[in-house]
Amino acid sequence: MKHQLTVYNTLTRKKEEFQPLHPSRVGMYVCGPTVYGDPHLGHARSAITFDILFRLLLRQGYKVRYVRNITDVGHLEHDADSGEDKIARKARIEQLEPMEIVQHYTIRYHSAMQRLNVLPPSIEPNASGHIIEQRDLVKKILDNGYAYLSEGSVYFDVAKYNRDHRYGILSNRNLDDMLNASRELDGQDEKRHPADFALWKKAQPEHIMRWPSEWSEGFPGWHCECTAMGKKYLGERFDIHGGGMDLIFPHHECEIAQAVASQGSDMVRYWMHNNMITRNGQKMGKSLGNSITLEEFFNGDNPYLTQPYDPMTVRFFILQAHYRSTLDFSNEALQAAEKGLSRLLEANSRLQKLTPSAATTVDIGGLRQKCEEAICDDLNTPVVISHLFEAGKAINTVHDGNGTITAEDQAELTSVFRLFVEDILGLRATEETVQNDEAYRKAVDLLLSIRQQSKANKDWATSDRIRNEMTAMGFKVKDTKDGFEWSL
Repeated sequence: MKHQLTVYNTLTRKKEEFQPLHPSRVGMYVCGPTVYGDPHLGHARSAITFDILFRLLLRQGYKVRYVRNITDVGHLEHDADSGEDKIARKARIEQLEPMEIVQHYTIRYHSAMQRLNVLPPSIEPNASGHIIEQRDLVKKILDNGYAYLSEGSVYFDVAKYNRDHRYGILSNRNLDDMLNASRELDGQDEKRHPADFALWKKAQPEHIMRWPSEWSEGFPGWHCECTAMGKKYLGERFDIHGGGMDLIFPHHECEIAQAVASQGSDMVRYWMHNNMITRNGQKMGKSLGNSITLEEFFNGDNPYLTQPYDPMTVRFFILQAHYRSTLDFSNEALQAAEKGLSRLLEANSRLQKLTPSAATTVDIGGLRQKCEEAICDDLNTPVVISHLFEAGKAINTVHDGNGTITAEDQAELTSVFRLFVEDILGLRATEETVQNDEAYRKAVDLLLSIRQQSKANKDWATSDRIRNEMTAMGFKVKDTKDGFEWSL
């Protein structure tokens, strides 16, 4: 692609030209799921956002090492200082081994990602498989004077770090404001400062997963895993770190502090974050009782859903909004996405079947350039989709016999649709869409055959009613010498 990629860097709060550290290679780390339950729509949005970036970088000719972690056993709640490990709690309740929980939900996550056509990352490390690296990270931070030992646990010294650097640089928070907003936590008396966070936590008797260390038998804090695994697989400095906007604070803020405290500089050049998914303006989440799993989207088995939705409809729904904007869920929005995707895939299918002519009479100029400009402008997928829809109108015009296209222009359109619809946006006709489309077409053909029979029987009332009501629904019916043709 000829256009320069720009990305919004959360750290600088502006769009910047993407300049990789190495001219031909890109290192990218994305925070993956915590596997203690079925993946939901928020997981899909993050995965699809960075799947688009991964696909685009590959199309631009880069060799990409894409690392997406799995947060599994041994960690605390997301405040990283108190609470019971989510996976261990689920294992205790269900009387299973923690790794059984991990394996079960990791498989379900991978299955959902495959159905959404999300490409697998280059490396997918588990937090529990990198305890040594996390211990080494904690030791370096201790040796450099930015952490302290308290009753067998190791805490990051935020106040000292803030005097030498700045804590809050990513989230644009002030340490004094954070102090005032701090809530009381279990183990607070072990800490010098309310904002200090656990790097290593001494295990309580009920904590199932634990590892030996020079400080205590315990486990690493949640924030350590990404810093340690990012450094292991991408080095002390790499290009992109991504995740959901809810990870900016405290997780990614703490990652920056850990990196600077351990090696003297941040590891990441571009911080990128996708926004949240809402329902009626409220964030969707398990704690709010309005979460919908991906499996429920696919089978329709949720009271918030009026029907099941094909995985490609879910993917298209997510791509219709810019990744940095909020995306509000509703059945109406998903149904509109379902229709929009059908139109786009139908235009792509019709394109392959057009009969070329000596001249092109429809406007298809500059489609490749317009799509490239949009996708390279901080992954502006909604604008790419709008350009493809405009091209779809031209394709339908030729298909309906109201325009012509040359073989050269048809080949160019085919190439652009393959590049953007399939290779970059990752949209495809799944087995479900093919089956549904075939059943839908057969049902329409059956109804129009009944109309044909009504006409033959001079039952004009039935014939006219079928045609008029189908026209009102948006169908275009055309009688031919061989029978009929229809389109939506």
